[in-house]
Amino acid sequence: MKMSDKVYTILKYLCQVFLPALASLYFGLAQIWNLPYAEQIVGSIACITTFIGVLIGISSYNYYKESKNV
Repeated sequence: MKMSDKVYTILKYLCQVFLPALASLYFGLAQIWNLPYAEQIVGSIACITTFIGVLIGISSYNYYKESKNV
């Protein structure tokens, strides 16, 4: 699995910054304003973040594996 630098950068930003911040924001607001499904939404975001992290890890592994063979 290879991805372009742009896709890699976007996914890395989503995984490391945006999605965790979004989960924290919703969880905090859900506690203050009694918003529905806080655990389900935050859990879903955590699953998505983990999945993207695995994709990034596979891409990084393949990139470094190829660069050592060159």
